[in-house]
Amino acid sequence: MNILIVDGYNMIGAWPALRRLKEEGDLAAARDLLIAKLADYKGFTGDHVVIVFDAHLVQGNEKKYKHYDIDVIFTKEHETADERIERLAKTLMNARTKVYVATSDYTEQWTVFSQGALRKSARELLYEVESVERDISKKLSDIKQHTPTSKMPLSDQVAEIFEKWRRGQK
Repeated sequence: MNILIVDGYNMIGAWPALRRLKEEGDLAAARDLLIAKLADYKGFTGDHVVIVFDAHLVQGNEKKYKHYDIDVIFTKEHETADERIERLAKTLMNARTKVYVATSDYTEQWTVFSQGALRKSARELLYEVESVERDISKKLSDIKQHTPTSKMPLSDQVAEIFEKWRRGQK
């Protein structure tokens, strides 16, 4: 099994679309978009994904929850994402598990690498996520192209009526 541990704010600072949202003052939207993109990535690759956000930008007690089957962790106050990622990487590693840590923090990369985890830069993960998005779009397009719409041809008006019936509308 593969586990991907992501430094959330590091990705937000490095990925152009997420950075733009943060600069516009919508950090929550940047976090949500990161989680959504990594949920698609998880769904396609099957990797277990954990995103860690620093507490210094979200005050209070540690919070853990699942969103789109992604583990999201906000560290407790005075705990950095780096510290939490290092502990997670150490505890999740075993003979059957590859642990990847996604961060562009060079010191953090070497710290987790020395513990036995593999590292990915923010750019590498962005390329992988974009590649997965292209693959998903292609597969959906192929499915749509090879799925017959109906056994018999229907006019658009009749198809619309049937669709309303199917949805329980009048």
